[in-house]
Amino acid sequence: MSERLRDYHGKRDFGRTREPEGRQAPRGAAPRFVVQIHDASTMHFDFRLQVGDVLKSWSIPKGPSDVPKDKRLAVPTEDHPLEYEEFEGVIPEGEYGGGTVIVWDRGTYEPLSHDRQGRPVDFAESLERGHATFRLHGTKLRGQYALTRFRADNWLLVKTAEGRAARGHGTPDPRRARSVRTGRTLAQVAAEEN
Repeated sequence: MSERLRDYHGKRDFGRTREPEGRQAPRGAAPRFVVQIHDASTMHFDFRLQVGDVLKSWSIPKGPSDVPKDKRLAVPTEDHPLEYEEFEGVIPEGEYGGGTVIVWDRGTYEPLSHDRQGRPVDFAESLERGHATFRLHGTKLRGQYALTRFRADNWLLVKTAEGRAARGHGTPDPRRARSVRTGRTLAQVAAEEN
């Protein structure tokens, strides 16, 4: 077990939840990302970026936007295991994060962070410093984004215009959104697993 997953393991009873425990090694050359819709005590999107052997995670109440310059609050949560990229299902009531989860988008990302002289900066280091830029190559989300820390430990997720007048569609209605893994909605996952 990665030391970085201590908080994740401390919040879950794996005898009750089907969430992955975290035993998978990193795979492939390009780092992965996943966006999950989570219908828990409050509906939100979970945005996760692979950094080394874990998924760094943020809860985004309004969901990520593909509209350049839309600013979305991103609240850090505990690191998750790499296998969480595939997790879709119902977390039992009474468990941490109890509710239904679907995989709304996933793919790879390309780190783009540079220092003031234009030299590449290690992605984990750029996050530690509080500002990271990256290009998403997902099924739904594509293009350059930035995560910037502000006020204590809150972050903003923003899609950049990348030098052109891109027009996005905003964020989908989470209750009507479909999983990129299975095509199911939150309601369908909940009905099939309860």
